[in-house]
Amino acid sequence: MPRILIIDDEKAIRNTLKEILEFESYQVDQAEDGPAGLDMLIQQKYDVVLCDIRMPKMDGLEVLTRAQAMGTDAAFIMVSAHGSIDTAVEATKKGAYDFLPKPPDLNRLLVTVRNALDRTKLVSETKTLKKKLSVTKGSEMVGSSAALGAVRKAIEKVAPTDARVLITGPNGAGKEMVARQLHEQSNRAQGPMVEVNCAAIPSELIESELFGHEKGSFTSAVKQRIGKFEQADGGTLFLDEIGDMSLSAQAKVLRALQENKITRVGGEKEISVNVRVLAATNKDLLQEIADKNFREDLYHRLSVIVIKVPALNDRREDIPELIQKFLNDIAADYGNKPKKIDPAALEYLQGLDWRGNIRELRNVVERLVIMSDDTISADDAKAFAGK
Repeated sequence: MPRILIIDDEKAIRNTLKEILEFESYQVDQAEDGPAGLDMLIQQKYDVVLCDIRMPKMDGLEVLTRAQAMGTDAAFIMVSAHGSIDTAVEATKKGAYDFLPKPPDLNRLLVTVRNALDRTKLVSETKTLKKKLSVTKGSEMVGSSAALGAVRKAIEKVAPTDARVLITGPNGAGKEMVARQLHEQSNRAQGPMVEVNCAAIPSELIESELFGHEKGSFTSAVKQRIGKFEQADGGTLFLDEIGDMSLSAQAKVLRALQENKITRVGGEKEISVNVRVLAATNKDLLQEIADKNFREDLYHRLSVIVIKVPALNDRREDIPELIQKFLNDIAADYGNKPKKIDPAALEYLQGLDWRGNIRELRNVVERLVIMSDDTISADDAKAFAGK
């Protein structure tokens, strides 16, 4: 049954609309003002919201803006006794589905609600399809092991939220793929995903990379630079190898997470940013905290949710599926027909020690594709696996 929320400070209007809509077999809830309506939108999923524009505490346009920032899919129909063309245009620009004058015409109200419900259903179906199609070549997580299943389940639960996630695991295990899945299955999927490898940037440049800098702020700052936080506004910022970040940069990242504001190097102006931060590391951050290399307060800010990516040695049952994927990918890259692999070769590769994890396995498969005939044999695997 479709759920509709009525937000209006006039009780008589709320009750009238509720009675009309319930007669049409809709489930209807009421809120007496904007803050109460936003609380209900947080607690419950609605398909359509009928929202008055002029209300005490918070007007309807602000409710609309905040609801959209929360990621709600509900279609907003704005209602006002003081309506004008300018008000209707402004509401539409802010994302409202439609605008109705008070008192609303009964037939127009019902037609608008039905159309809005169709729109909400279409948006929901589109999001579902996009999530199914989002598993692209670069971010597909291959395998049916229980260990990988636990990671997928965690992603499914956490992705739609804005909770910060710390992704842990050894090098080459697929932490970046987890980050990409979290972004692609989130409400920010239409926004940018910006990646920063903290280990690859010199400590003296990391702050400029993250927060940007103003022209002339240091010797080589010949022009203004927009940092990664600003580039990721409205999307996701992925801080890879966060354990290698300098303490001074950690302090600024902590402030950005606390206040949702950053200041460019050499600048004075505070810049608001709307960014979801994901972080990854192969280090034991609790040990790094004990060694005074990592801030404990930043750790707790980043690790609202912790997802541990298993090493390949801990999910060997996935190796045949991974090898088949790599054979297909490499063939597509080279423009060739995928090579076959002998079951004995698969068994041999499955029993090796993969300290380099998925990255190492991919390299070995590519080597075997280059060095073997149409079918990769066990002898090929033993000769060219490099073990």
